[in-house]
Amino acid sequence: MLGLPGVTLVKKIDISQGKAKVERVTDDGYEVVEVALPALLTVSNEIGEPRYPTIKRSLAAKKIAPTVWKPADIGLETAQVGAAGRQTEIARLFQPVRGVKCQIMEGESAEEAGVNLALRLREAKLI
Repeated sequence: MLGLPGVTLVKKIDISQGKAKVERVTDDGYEVVEVALPALLTVSNEIGEPRYPTIKRSLAAKKIAPTVWKPADIGLETAQVGAAGRQTEIARLFQPVRGVKCQIMEGESAEEAGVNLALRLREAKLI
């Protein structure tokens, strides 16, 4: 079975010696992933500023027919692509909900608010 590695939400790409080293956007920041080429990469909006087409190029693009490949054109059998060739099953697709608790430290002055914060962090055994 053929497999094509894929990385989603890429914000930076470095290609060297048949491999792509990419930075991938995550909920908590980003992670660095190295993947062998050829690979499928989808990019995030952080990769750069979009280039908007001119009217002239938009009109010219309407006249260009896209190349459509059939499975046989790329060395695959029909049973290897589409629903028949799928190796995974999507049980559920969702966006996780993140709840954030925020607490405002009160005090008569900034110093007192800082002391209250330190006490609260000590109670929670974070310091």
